Amino acid sequence: MTDAIEAGGGTTVPLPDAEAIVWASPTGPKDLADTVASAPGIHWVQLPWAGVEPFISVLDRDHLWTCGKGVYAEPVAEHILTLALAGLRGLSHYAREDHWTKPSGHNLLGANVVILGGGGITESLVRLLGPFNCHITVLRKRVTAMASVDAVGTLADLDSVLPDADLVAVALALTPETAGVLNARRLALMKRTSWIVNLGRGGHIVTDDLVAALQDRTIGGAALDVTDPEPLPEGHPLWTLPNCIVTPHVGNTPDMAQPLLSARVTENIRRFGAGEPLIGSVEVDLGY
Repeated sequence: MTDAIEAGGGTTVPLPDAEAIVWASPTGPKDLADTVASAPGIHWVQLPWAGVEPFISVLDRDHLWTCGKGVYAEPVAEHILTLALAGLRGLSHYAREDHWTKPSGHNLLGANVVILGGGGITESLVRLLGPFNCHITVLRKRVTAMASVDAVGTLADLDSVLPDADLVAVALALTPETAGVLNARRLALMKRTSWIVNLGRGGHIVTDDLVAALQDRTIGGAALDVTDPEPLPEGHPLWTLPNCIVTPHVGNTPDMAQPLLSARVTENIRRFGAGEPLIGSVEVDLGY
């Protein structure tokens, strides 16, 4: 981070002399709150992750807050595509077998894809889906035209699009409005062959409802890089259900993240020094 700051034209200084904080510590919101409170000259705080839920209690309107929004879009979108193909083509089933089994699975090619969320991850995912000639519907907070997307709506349209979805990809910010957005009632609307891929937050899906749907084969399956609770406890049914794939929140690994976050820090330091708008501003009232 020091190299990234200096590359942007900044200088690391003692906290009382600082105008900005680049927060890269794994410690919690209290430490950040104490740090900001002890530095009256701070105007801007750069947070490390795209999701700001851990810091909601610290956010205020007295400072400019930016986060890693959009920084990790490419690796996360790649992971969504990886899990989507694995799920639809039956790899979760095949990988658990110890003998030759009957063929199963469905194509992503030409599939109806519903993406929840309209940020950078979705933009990257839409590009990656290009060769598969999917029909893509994006549901986001505000209806805005998006390149290579067939339909754009809001979460109010979710019930109407779920019955035709072959794949539902979750790339939302977690807010009170999006918590539990996929529950028993909505899972029951989906086709028995449909897959869910969640790289948003575990809280977007009601876990007990998902377990029941997977056990009853109400849906085809689920691939989860995030869970509720997280980490997923040992012995949880999601680990062993044959129509579920769990990865340990690795859509973006530390090795992937470091150069991406460093580049964002460098650019934002440059912009801060030049008085230009920063990238990844947090909308405090919306919580993301």
